[in-house]
Amino acid sequence: MARTPIPAGKVPVELLARLLGDVGPMPGEVLLGPAVGEDACALDLPAGVLVVATDPITLTGRDIGRHAVIVNANDVAVMGVRPRWFLATILVPPGSTEAAIEELFSGVRRGLSELEATLVGGHTEVTGAVARPVVVGQMLGLAENRRFVSTAGVRPGDVIVQIGAAPIEGAAVLAVEAASDLLGLDPAVTAAAAAGVEVPGISVVDAALDAAELGATALHDPTEGGLAAGLHELATAGGVRLRVDRARLLWFEPGLAVCRALGADPWATLASGSLLAAFDSAHAAGAAEALGARGYAVAVIGTAEAGRGVDDTLDRTIPWPSRDEVSRLLGS
Repeated sequence: MARTPIPAGKVPVELLARLLGDVGPMPGEVLLGPAVGEDACALDLPAGVLVVATDPITLTGRDIGRHAVIVNANDVAVMGVRPRWFLATILVPPGSTEAAIEELFSGVRRGLSELEATLVGGHTEVTGAVARPVVVGQMLGLAENRRFVSTAGVRPGDVIVQIGAAPIEGAAVLAVEAASDLLGLDPAVTAAAAAGVEVPGISVVDAALDAAELGATALHDPTEGGLAAGLHELATAGGVRLRVDRARLLWFEPGLAVCRALGADPWATLASGSLLAAFDSAHAAGAAEALGARGYAVAVIGTAEAGRGVDDTLDRTIPWPSRDEVSRLLGS
């Protein structure tokens, strides 16, 4: 067993795959269990298919209540299911004030109001186990029609569509947490990057539900590791090779500027706010056009084919990042 310390961020994908491979057989009600690239699980219940996702907020301390709601809602929505019920474990360090906790809960309420979802439970604690507030969220949704979309649904021949630019979330986090290193950047650009969580925003709930309605065969929400990791997770889940046209990708310009100023790779920078969707080749153009007509930034960026991995149109490999750039730069 390797004794080398693992850097902060997602655990190495090889380790994760090995750990998930050891969880044992799933009971019959588990329609979709834990797997590399899947954003949530799906459980068969009498009332329908219950979709459940969980994610922590650890890379920033800014507005983490709302942030936790949206990030977890994204993971349910990319299954084609509307997020409805939210739970949160909230951990704050000793010395936290009532006002600080009230502000955190205010963010949770604001995020839930935007999504018309409900807080149904959780746990709140002051503990020396954390140095700053941490929120671990869990979002649930119910597919009463029993239909859901999995990341593994991508098939050879499908067309890959990007909805929303990147890196929005990573740029917003870096603009705030690494502000002292961005003093040479135009303040208006830094402000636009920091405001990215609001405009254009990091929620992909509506986009995911619309894409599912338009027949997406697979949906995936790139987060840690950026677009590059998201593409690899999509390819791995579906057991396909993705061929991506680098020139067609949608980039968040303030995010690119922040990445350049900090020496970060935008491909590997936290990318909530962007969505990857696969469509059957016969319907992809129409779906992309329909999404554009609904006001989304949309680009057809590649295709799926037999094989493994992610390459560009010149057969150059697009690497799977070993670590997200936000984690690397902030040393968290």
